[in-house]
Amino acid sequence: MKEIVVGQGAEAVLIKKGTMMLKRRVVKGYRFKELDDKLRGTRTRKEAKLLEKAGKLINTPKMIKVSDKTMEIDMGFIDGKKLSEYLDGMKNWEEVCLEIGKGIGKLHDAGIIHGDLTTSNMIWSGSGKLYFIDFGLGYENGKTEDKAVDLHLIKQALEAKHFLYFDKFFDSVMKGYEKSRGQEEVMRRFKKVEQRGRYKEQY
Repeated sequence: MKEIVVGQGAEAVLIKKGTMMLKRRVVKGYRFKELDDKLRGTRTRKEAKLLEKAGKLINTPKMIKVSDKTMEIDMGFIDGKKLSEYLDGMKNWEEVCLEIGKGIGKLHDAGIIHGDLTTSNMIWSGSGKLYFIDFGLGYENGKTEDKAVDLHLIKQALEAKHFLYFDKFFDSVMKGYEKSRGQEEVMRRFKKVEQRGRYKEQY
């Protein structure tokens, strides 16, 4: 079956193969082979485990299998486009942003930190569903600080990519996040994270 490369990052290459999407971690030639194999294997298994757990809470690519041999995660292919390409022109932007906030809240309630929350890591499917993708920087057992930083990341991403509508987009995301059980504590910490960010910008 033909393999089509659809994305290339620093850590992995994305390959479409029929109805599957393969995420293959690339070899790092500057590392000792034994160390590189160990790191890639650990990170591949960790991401697969996180993807499987998150998939029980929100829409994510379906985890099919993981291989230590090829350092590859096989997932179901999602027919859609990155939300970063769509959001500015969507009539139902408010509903979509609410879903983003609700999804982040569900992950956080389960102790899952995504680690790279941008609209480029979200897909709007042809069937009208929002999917979270790429948990490569994610981890479990996130503390309140980690959750606040996750929110800071999505705020920065919206401001950078969707600056014309940033305020209303982020307000709706936060409205959706209110469904999270620990949102009050996280929001208090989020304000402190924001203050630290502004302090760094001044200096």
